[in-house]
Amino acid sequence: MTADILRKKFLDFFKAKKHKVVESDSLVPKDDPTVLFTPAGMNQFKREFLGFTSGFNRAATSQRCLRTDDLDKVGKTPSHHTFFEMLGNFSFGDYFKKESIAWAWEFLTKELKIDKERLWVSVYKDDEEAYGIWKDEVGLPDRKIVKLGDKENFWPSEAKTKGPNGPCGPCSEIFFDQGKDVGCKREECDPSCNCPRFTEVWNLVFTQYNRKEDGTLTPLPKKNIDTGMGLERLAAVMQGKENNFETELFAPLIREIIFEVKNDNPDNRPLVYAIADHIRAIVFSIYDGVLPSNEARGYVVRKLIRRSVLYLRSMKTEKPYLYKLVPVVAEIMRAYYPELKARQENIAEIVLAEEKNFIATMNSSESLFRERFQGFIKKQDPEEVGIATFQLYDTYGIPLELTLAWLDKNNISFSRQTFNNELSRQKERSKSQSAMKGDVFSSPDMQYRGIICKFSGYECFSSKAKIIKIIKDNKEVKKLSKGEDAIIILDKTVFYPEGGGQVGDTGELTKGKNAFAVLDTKKSGKAILHTGKMKSGSLKKGDLILASVNYERRMDIARNHTATHLLQAALRQVLGKHVQQQGSLVTAEKLRFDFTHFKDISDEQTERIEETVNDFILNNHKVEVKQKALALAKKAGALAFFGEKYDSKVRVVSVGGVSSELCGGTHLKASGEIGIFKIIQEGSIASGVRRIEAVCGNAAYKVIKAQEQCLRSICMSLNVPQDRLCEEIDKRITRMKHLEKQLDTQTLNALSDSLEELIQGAEVLREIKLITKVIDSLDMNLLRKNIDLIKSKTKSSIIALGSVVGGRAMLVMGLTPDLVVKGLDAGAMIKDIAQIIGGSGGGRADFAQAGGSKPENFNQAFEKLRDIIWKI
Repeated sequence: MTADILRKKFLDFFKAKKHKVVESDSLVPKDDPTVLFTPAGMNQFKREFLGFTSGFNRAATSQRCLRTDDLDKVGKTPSHHTFFEMLGNFSFGDYFKKESIAWAWEFLTKELKIDKERLWVSVYKDDEEAYGIWKDEVGLPDRKIVKLGDKENFWPSEAKTKGPNGPCGPCSEIFFDQGKDVGCKREECDPSCNCPRFTEVWNLVFTQYNRKEDGTLTPLPKKNIDTGMGLERLAAVMQGKENNFETELFAPLIREIIFEVKNDNPDNRPLVYAIADHIRAIVFSIYDGVLPSNEARGYVVRKLIRRSVLYLRSMKTEKPYLYKLVPVVAEIMRAYYPELKARQENIAEIVLAEEKNFIATMNSSESLFRERFQGFIKKQDPEEVGIATFQLYDTYGIPLELTLAWLDKNNISFSRQTFNNELSRQKERSKSQSAMKGDVFSSPDMQYRGIICKFSGYECFSSKAKIIKIIKDNKEVKKLSKGEDAIIILDKTVFYPEGGGQVGDTGELTKGKNAFAVLDTKKSGKAILHTGKMKSGSLKKGDLILASVNYERRMDIARNHTATHLLQAALRQVLGKHVQQQGSLVTAEKLRFDFTHFKDISDEQTERIEETVNDFILNNHKVEVKQKALALAKKAGALAFFGEKYDSKVRVVSVGGVSSELCGGTHLKASGEIGIFKIIQEGSIASGVRRIEAVCGNAAYKVIKAQEQCLRSICMSLNVPQDRLCEEIDKRITRMKHLEKQLDTQTLNALSDSLEELIQGAEVLREIKLITKVIDSLDMNLLRKNIDLIKSKTKSSIIALGSVVGGRAMLVMGLTPDLVVKGLDAGAMIKDIAQIIGGSGGGRADFAQAGGSKPENFNQAFEKLRDIIWKI
């Protein structure tokens, strides 16, 4: 039975049991600082577990999850994964243990027809209720019901003694017996054994207690059910496989990898399995908007790519290859994730770019090693070498083995203890950054639980409403007086709360002469929060007020939001359908749109994008809003932001035949109301991601007028009409270049006479001539030419020339060919020196240059160069 069939059977089974089938949440949990990635099916239901109403009290999902806790075990064991799908059924104060156990048993034994004799269970040692249900109602014999302790069968693990505070409870696990010939083969073997004979299939968590700060457990007024069953493990059980990697979820990937490495050596299987696992995690992370980077989630993706590249290199595959596996993942998962197929090219481009960067780093490791360790050849310092080795490992991903081989070849001592200490500190830092930032079920929004505020502001800008709650200093109050800051909640509102990239509305709540200035609007669950200050008089709970949105600001926001939709349509038209939204910001002043694209955007393309948007505006397309089922909206081609979670019913905003997007924001009635669209900035913000900032309407007009004023000023300064400005500027630039060339020639001729004296005055250090000088007001080009002249007249020389131009330091360094042949490197040397003059630098072995903000430190820089030469 395939995984696709199993997933469908599970969801259909619980749908028949009156569960709402909820779409998988993103791998990036929204508004949840306790986890880095979504680690389990229950995470998207935290609010429901806390008592917030969502319109259903039973749910079932197939949730995509990502965990890196057991990264080192992936590929080495039959069932450890980074990315996996978790099948789960949930009850929020509805059914409890009896139904949960009965339905789990029914699904496994009747729906899937698993042999009852091969199923065992565990229960918490003190949970007599669960034990009794399994024994008396399901009919399992005593020997197949194993009692386990707080670590194994209480959730969260050991929560009774170690926390966290909040909802918790015992759990019961269902195991599949692989048979007596698997594992330790002891007669008394049962699910408490660590051997692989018993595969945990399903975990049923009975959330029935609330843990308090003092460690006491009190019964919850509403008990919950949270279950999780790994789809990959279930597929292996149903297909008679002892290893998850032998199922159809991995087999096509493994075949492709083995074909590429041309080596089916069993010793390589753990590496092949790990690559097959990692590429699934990589693909779905990028699918959910996480791009490779050096921070948080992006670092996890980058680490998985680099680990996979290293595994491939160890199997003699040194060219980019991972990206070729993206379409394989998309094909395997297409039944449940059809959008993945459409995005496979875009995801593959991101993976390829990251592979190329890492491989380039690996291939340039020789120069990195020389730069970091050259000074330790003569002056041994094992501890400092250990730190530098870790930095190469942590920053560039250079494998320890590769660095150790180079150090050994160059007889440089290395402290493994220092390296291990640095690695341990890094792991602790990583844990603290990704650790849960609070209790599992903590929520700052508990005081808004159960509150519903109806939004009616799509068509209206003012309406009467009733104050139902006032929050001041995080506490509820009955009255608000002049000058006090607070949050006011109404029974209904015209104020749009921040969401989907759009900022919240501002305006006023008034009752006669009593006025509350709304400075921001946000949402918590179904409560809309009006944050602001009492301007005059007072307001109290229960007052009937007039809520009025700042109309001009709302319209400016609407212009920018509708323009954002047109911008995405223009980008896809000009650059290609691969363009996908990665984020946006819509304010009254401007719009910002982040999108996937792997090449620089030319000035011509930018002009075409701007022109296309303005064409859409001039055509005055009608803006239409319709409510549709999510599946139908996507089928019709409506664009969705892949980092956003959508309800089953969605709002579709269409602009003529130009654009169709899922969007909850406020918009215009027609595109012509935007007026003018003007791009003010475009550039790259991450690998494969670019950003456009633009303005509309009056803001765009002001930008254009400012540009016109600047143009007039230039024309006046040059005393030329506007239609001849470009011609005049070209003429003057040509003249300037001619004069600069003449001046450079004269300066170079004047300096060449003194070069012989400079050479004669060289210091000799370890049979190397060191020539240093600061020459006033020479640009980089002249400094370079002087370096070339000196190199042509001397041997065994290191030349460093500095100059000060516009208050900044410029430094060039050259090595004669005979020193380069001996392995000396100007590019490596200048990096240390550049820091002293307040900047950075680099270059080739024979020539390098740097710039900095501290020209007063040239003498110190030259002194540092002397130290480097003495250590050679």
